[in-house]
Amino acid sequence: MIRSCTLADFDAILQVINDGASAYKGVIPDDRWHEPYMPADELRHEMASGVVFSGEEVGGSLVGVMGSQPLKDVVLVRHAYVLGPRQRQGTGSRLLEHLISAAPRPVLIGTWAAARWAVRFYEKNGFTVVEGEEKDRILNLYWDIPKRQVETSVVLADERACREIVGTSGDDAEDNFSALILP
Repeated sequence: MIRSCTLADFDAILQVINDGASAYKGVIPDDRWHEPYMPADELRHEMASGVVFSGEEVGGSLVGVMGSQPLKDVVLVRHAYVLGPRQRQGTGSRLLEHLISAAPRPVLIGTWAAARWAVRFYEKNGFTVVEGEEKDRILNLYWDIPKRQVETSVVLADERACREIVGTSGDDAEDNFSALILP
């Protein structure tokens, strides 16, 4: 069952994030990995900054979580993790579909470039990879992350974000996109 998470779920959210993030150990740059991957204070900060979590519950326990954060003219998908033993069983896809269906604005996702399985997952679910200078522009516009993380990440955009956000300056996105596709 997909449900909204509450503050009462804090410890379970933290446990799912850190368990699921263990897949990144040895894959992402060593200087970006730390244990725990997400300390409790960081999760508190993320939630205070507007990240709202949904989770999939099985047998009364959270087995996957995914956050959404409305920001400016987009919705960011943040902190998408599934418990190791529950991965590749559809939990992530169900959570992503749930968040996308509720998103009133274009959706963007940031993840580690080296986590090819994560990139493939989002591509399989209809997202397009944004790389290079455009990726850097979008990460700097919507995320508050260190320069090193910008260098080692990719952005994925849903169809609407590809039309309205990617390749624009962020100002009057519709006009800028039209200018890009006209001869």
